[in-house]
Amino acid sequence: MQRIAQVARLRPELREEYLALHREVWPGVEAALRAAHIRNYSIYLHGDMLFAYYEYHGADFAADLEEIIKADPETQRWWTFTDPCQIPWPDSAEGSRWSDLPEIWHLSDEPRV
Repeated sequence: MQRIAQVARLRPELREEYLALHREVWPGVEAALRAAHIRNYSIYLHGDMLFAYYEYHGADFAADLEEIIKADPETQRWWTFTDPCQIPWPDSAEGSRWSDLPEIWHLSDEPRV
C-alpha cells in the first residue's frame, strides 16, 4: 500500500461551489477511484489550502491513474467543475492542480525494536 498526500489552493471566490460539489461527489467519480485501487481518500480544508490523503492498493499507480481515472469520461467532466476552483502550486505536475507531499514520518502498526 502506498500513502499519498497532496496540497492545492482553493480560489476563495469559488469556495462554496467547491464545497457543494464535494458534499455530493458523483458516484461515477467514486467508482473510478475505487477501480483504480484508491482507498481511504479524504480532502481537508484549512483556510484556502486543500489537503488530500489517500491510499493506493494496486501494483501500478501510474497506469491506474492514466488508464482508469484520467480516461474516465465522468471524472473528466467532474474536473471541468473542480479544476477552476483550484490554484496549482508552482511545483504541481504538468496538468495537475495538486502538489505531492513527501512522507517524512509514519506511525507504523508495529513498534520499533
